[in-house]
Amino acid sequence: MSLRALRTLLAIARHGSFARAADAVHLTQSAVSLHVRALEQEFDAVLFDRTRRIPVLTDAGRRAVERAQQILDLYDGIAGELGEGGELHGRLRIGAINTTLAGILPAALAVLRERHPRVRVLVHSGMSAELAARVDAGELDAAVTTEPVKPHPAGLVHAGLYREGFWVIAPPELGGSDAATLLRDHPFIRFDRHAWAGRTIDAELRRLRLDVQTSMELDSLQAIVHMVASRLGVAVVPLSERTRAALPGLVCLPFGAPQLERKVVLLEREDRRAGRLAQALAEAIRLEAGGAAIHEKNLG
Repeated sequence: MSLRALRTLLAIARHGSFARAADAVHLTQSAVSLHVRALEQEFDAVLFDRTRRIPVLTDAGRRAVERAQQILDLYDGIAGELGEGGELHGRLRIGAINTTLAGILPAALAVLRERHPRVRVLVHSGMSAELAARVDAGELDAAVTTEPVKPHPAGLVHAGLYREGFWVIAPPELGGSDAATLLRDHPFIRFDRHAWAGRTIDAELRRLRLDVQTSMELDSLQAIVHMVASRLGVAVVPLSERTRAALPGLVCLPFGAPQLERKVVLLEREDRRAGRLAQALAEAIRLEAGGAAIHEKNLG
């Protein structure tokens, strides 16, 4: 029995078709079909009803998926439990929102590599809701996201990492103005409203009855900061203390009354497949976050 074939079986169950599963596991559709046939021969059971346009799991197929998940959970957890002298090793697949990629995460990954050089980390970017779905599907072991907003997948847990405040940023020559004046009187570089941060900013602007002159809408914190530094407008962005301290001489004023903030968390499945590897990553992130770090754990 091939572990890769079991992963293929799970991918079909999660994505609903052989074609989408092939994309998820980076195989051709014919290779996916071969994996399924090999499992059916080995189990001496039909796993999919192929009389329908879209293959549907049989009763035997559903039991096979359940057992395959248990087997892979056990296998994936072995490496993280066998480190000698406290050293960990294995693979950790994580997702991260854009602001952490442009802020704390690179330094935290460097700390993790120094402490545990045998841990291999694979990083994927995305928005919080998308990353939560991928953790739930088993495509990622954990994700650094904003605190989940309901509705979100059941069976996920999150541990607090650090907080980010929302700040109005502007070119240095506009330093004599208050936040409301900056937002009303200058071109506004908007944080993408498909993201939770963008929707939060938009809601607070409406609550404060601030009309802005949107000149562009971007989903990258780095791009927004560069645009503001190039004197193309003002913006509202979430920033950790570390990231804010590194801004290139920009005006930085609290946004909201009281100032808005959000919690950044490490999101995992409740069965904690990544175990000690994810915990080591969380510790490295909190170390880099310094005074903004938070340590409470919340069940999803």
